[in-house]
Amino acid sequence: MTTDSSNHSDQSDMNDQKSKDAKPPESSASSEKDDAIRLSLVPGVGPRTYQNLLDAFGDAESVLRTGSSKLQRVQGVGAKLAQQIAEARETIDIAELQKLCSDNRIEILSRADGAYPNLLKEIHDPPNILFAQGSLLPEDSLAIAIVGSRHATRYGTSVAESLARALAMAGFTVVSGLARGIDAAAHLGALQAGGRTVAVLGSGLMNVYPSEHKKLAQEIVQQGAVLSESHPLHPPKSGAFPQRNRIVTGMCLGVIVVEAAQRSGALISARLANEQGREVFAVPGQINSRMSRGCHALIRDGAKLIENVDDVLEELGPLALPARVGAADQTTTVRHPGELKLTEQESKILNTIGVASTQIDDIIAQTGLPAQRVLSTVSVLEMRKLIRRLSGTTVSRI
Repeated sequence: MTTDSSNHSDQSDMNDQKSKDAKPPESSASSEKDDAIRLSLVPGVGPRTYQNLLDAFGDAESVLRTGSSKLQRVQGVGAKLAQQIAEARETIDIAELQKLCSDNRIEILSRADGAYPNLLKEIHDPPNILFAQGSLLPEDSLAIAIVGSRHATRYGTSVAESLARALAMAGFTVVSGLARGIDAAAHLGALQAGGRTVAVLGSGLMNVYPSEHKKLAQEIVQQGAVLSESHPLHPPKSGAFPQRNRIVTGMCLGVIVVEAAQRSGALISARLANEQGREVFAVPGQINSRMSRGCHALIRDGAKLIENVDDVLEELGPLALPARVGAADQTTTVRHPGELKLTEQESKILNTIGVASTQIDDIIAQTGLPAQRVLSTVSVLEMRKLIRRLSGTTVSRI
């Protein structure tokens, strides 16, 4: 007697389903988030596979209640991964993770949480969950990344600090990766100005890398946040750092590259920023310096050359009066946003937004402006309380 393999597969799925449905019901709010965390922590479920699973089954709970044979019909899911997903509710201890995070003042953010950065939701592969120490605030939507070489020169660290200080004083949150060199200088500049800064790690929050930056990370927590998409105990691994870079650029309006050799990781950040529709800025250096070659290549390829913070503000929409960044004068005069008049570009974009829901794609079509310019200006208008963001793709007038 023969058995139809598809019938056998369907029967297996039904048995799996009955077994899972037999579990006592959980409260719906906590259950949804717990299931999102469980699915995210299954080894092999990255952002794209996660989204493919949601597209196929609707939500994380439905994914985890689906039998392994049906899971294998989803792109990127093989037999082994399907089995791990099907068993996730039994193998991943959410209560233990939540206690670890609570004991170490770590918050777990899913994409549905209000504190999850709005700009980050717009990229094609946003983190499924974020672990956060410190606080993410609405004003962090007005953020600039500053990245560059770990082997920075004195010139590079001085410029990074000065730019970060001036941007922080103008109301921008400075985002970087807590690495040696330019990253550390950027965080320090923002801290010195009493501004906000966010560090994104390529390791777990309880395994700060490099270890000599543990104190810096603690200071950042007091004036911003330290983030990671990895389990808090996850060790630093080289492959995680390029992945980390997409978060650094994804939560920002633009990225500034201060120093970069020809094969620098900062150039990966610049490429990601371009792909995400973010502005890319580059600081020029000495023509005979190895650390200038990456920045000069970016400028040749279309990145905006910047010499001071005014060049950045001019491109993104000014929130401060002209600021001077130089060896002789480090002062910055800041004007309250409410006192500023709209620029021509801001007025043009604002005039396309109605009190009802307005699609950002429609704004781009009506204004004829580049997508990245519209996105950055929309964020500026939102920060100035002129519009509200209804979703990742829609806005309305206040």
